[in-house]
Amino acid sequence: MNTAPLKETFKHELVNAILPFWATHGWDQESGGMITSLDRRGGVLDSDKSVWFQGRSAWTYATAYRTVEQDPHYLEIARSCLAFIDDHCIDVDGRYFFRVTRTGEPAIKRSRYIFSEAFAALALAAYSRATGERGYAQRAHELFARIILTLDTPGMLSPKVNQETRPSVGLAVPMILMAVAQEIRDALPSQSEYYNAFIDHSITTILTTFVDREHKAIVEQANADGTFDYTHFEGRLINPGHSIEAIWFMLKEARLRSDTKLATETLTLLDWMWEWGWDTEHGGITYFRDVLDKPAYEYWHDMKFWWPQTEAVIAALYAWDMTKEPRYERMFDDAYTYAMSHFPDREGGEWYGYLHKDGRVSTTLKGNMYKGPFHIPRMFMEGYGLL
Repeated sequence: MNTAPLKETFKHELVNAILPFWATHGWDQESGGMITSLDRRGGVLDSDKSVWFQGRSAWTYATAYRTVEQDPHYLEIARSCLAFIDDHCIDVDGRYFFRVTRTGEPAIKRSRYIFSEAFAALALAAYSRATGERGYAQRAHELFARIILTLDTPGMLSPKVNQETRPSVGLAVPMILMAVAQEIRDALPSQSEYYNAFIDHSITTILTTFVDREHKAIVEQANADGTFDYTHFEGRLINPGHSIEAIWFMLKEARLRSDTKLATETLTLLDWMWEWGWDTEHGGITYFRDVLDKPAYEYWHDMKFWWPQTEAVIAALYAWDMTKEPRYERMFDDAYTYAMSHFPDREGGEWYGYLHKDGRVSTTLKGNMYKGPFHIPRMFMEGYGLL
């Protein structure tokens, strides 16, 4: 792999095509924070603000400042998003909203999730790492502790599934909190022992609860005891992009620790999930599969969303970096070539988010409550660092 020009391409795409789009069109300099529901050329489609994306945007611009280019505007945007969270996104009970109006009035609160809080903690830690201001790292640590308390206290969250009828757990919580723990650990070395133990627990949970070794797959939902219920759609659901994201979080940890055992096991999972996800006819990572290979129930199951492609690029690059095996270089080339030949909009800026199975653009919007400045810039930043 010729890494030098590729590294420069990753930086060029990030600082010229991705970050300026959101800084110009999404950053709300009047009310603060980031608007993400934008049309092809950056026009506002919905002025409400995703609380997830206030944290995600702050993480993105703080991390870009620290790792790629020390543009003071990046820190200004990150500060704006963090201030908007503090001023508008926290309810009187300490829980965070999911969606607020442009000026910060509450719109939606999803009481069964902790992801608004998780991405806020991620952002606080990243801002601390970018600026050296330790207080933000301490705030991230305190917020993380509140998240764990929320998860561990019966009745604080409204379960998505009736736990008496179907006592199940989801992959998203241990996966996302592992990534948050990794960020806070780097921002607050004095708490490394605590976060190492938490990351160990998250990895063990993923490997022992969600990995179906018989069918060579990672499923999205499992029974709390690590068994599987394949009598219903949700229990059979595979989201290859999500699994591959969890995989590169674990590869990153294995690389950091020089843990060959974890690396070997995780690379095997990458091979499995690539088989489930890669569309051999049209290319790209497909959205949903059924672990028993039954018909998928979501109508967008065979579409190509932007973010699974970015996770595939990162994971394949980690795999190649750790092994130098040609098959992982080919895997990276396939994923990167598909992503860069289908998703970027060279005329309107940034990336399209949603393609049909055959690669045709499904909608020209550039953002909504779930797509904004996070997965794409993270791909370029992680890749730039590895390269």
